[in-house]
Amino acid sequence: MNFDMILAAAARLDGHARHTPLLSSPFLDQIAGRRVLIKPECLQHTGSFKFRGAWSAISALAPEVRDCGVIAFSSGNHAQGVALAAKAHGIPSVIVMPADAPALKIENTRALGAEVVLYDRATQDRDEIGESLAVERGLTLIKPFDNPFVIAGQGTIGLEIAADAADLGVTQAELLVCCGGGGLTSGIALACATRAPGLRVRPVEPEGFDDVARSLISGKIETNAALSGNICDAIITPHPGEITFPIMKSRCGPGLTVSEDQALQAMAQAFLRLKIVAEPGGAVALAAALYRGDALEGDTVIAVVSGGNVDPAMFTRALATL
Repeated sequence: MNFDMILAAAARLDGHARHTPLLSSPFLDQIAGRRVLIKPECLQHTGSFKFRGAWSAISALAPEVRDCGVIAFSSGNHAQGVALAAKAHGIPSVIVMPADAPALKIENTRALGAEVVLYDRATQDRDEIGESLAVERGLTLIKPFDNPFVIAGQGTIGLEIAADAADLGVTQAELLVCCGGGGLTSGIALACATRAPGLRVRPVEPEGFDDVARSLISGKIETNAALSGNICDAIITPHPGEITFPIMKSRCGPGLTVSEDQALQAMAQAFLRLKIVAEPGGAVALAAALYRGDALEGDTVIAVVSGGNVDPAMFTRALATL
């Protein structure tokens, strides 16, 4: 991984991905006790940042390889990103999804033209299933985070944040990123290290699933004891990636965690004050910006809202916190 790969991904994504803005609200500033800027990747195609990495990876394949089709494993956001990118390239896609993924994400993935293969998150190994199907059908596996071209695609978010923050006169800030396997976090950190070194990237995870935070402390890859049991399904992964972790280790600040209640409250505030829809896993960075101020430094914080693919029942639960 290097910065030039992010620039190349940005060129391939030009005209295909949306440049999402930096949003703000004085009401959120009041809650946080500092200036808050929000990068709403919930407004990206398919409702999450994952479209960027999917398009970056698929568009980088040699045509003869790409035409055979792709496969991915995902709880939903990467699934939809790969499905849409594959459809746009006119190639088949197979998506391996946990059976307990939100129904909306499963339905949307199928609607985008992908074949969906469901598995039990608690008893089956998604990596093994995905790699087996890839070999059997001659498909190219597009991993959700531990893929250099996926990371490069997510890194384009860092390029946009760096440019837009500079336009607002912001050169020093804590930059909070929702973190699962680390593709988004490492990509943004790599981009900002060159374009905006004053923005300190910090991963944010749900309480009880803080493998990245613990890995940053120990200096080695740590694993979560559980693989389910939290509403932030989009960012529940076994451990950080072999590619992503070294980048985060060298370029990120300490990790943060938030509770389920804080994630729900952040979802409600995002809707009330910004008029955007966030899913639980996509709201943890905003939750940390609003409710973990004791762990932040400086007078400005930037939070990435990484996705908005939430079921109506869960969104109703979030709004009930207001």
